[in-house]
Amino acid sequence: MTKIPENERNIIEQAIYLPMLLTVLQRDLSAVEKSLIKLKKPYQHWIENTIRNVQKELAEVKRYLHKNNIRVERMKSDEAFTMYLFLYKGYEEHCNYFNPRLRNKVEELMCLYLSTSSPS
Repeated sequence: MTKIPENERNIIEQAIYLPMLLTVLQRDLSAVEKSLIKLKKPYQHWIENTIRNVQKELAEVKRYLHKNNIRVERMKSDEAFTMYLFLYKGYEEHCNYFNPRLRNKVEELMCLYLSTSSPS
């Protein structure tokens, strides 16, 4: 049984998903810059604005974790699972995440952030 309340678990999971989302967005930005698209700037600005929004959110998550003495560490991964260690108020909890679940959650967040980011 987990000792971590659901609201704090959601914040902890953001500390996992948001860095992954930033990596994807930065790779996509690089792909747009190298692509044969005629008008790259609107796409670049859209992705850059989304990156800034994700970075702001991640900074808030990190502040919250630091303030509440919560740590998240990636332990190990294989083809199917990635294990994380959560240090929460003196408790250690090991959690395995199914890699397709991580990818799907990052994709879901990407859709959310891209739809709320203004391209200007």
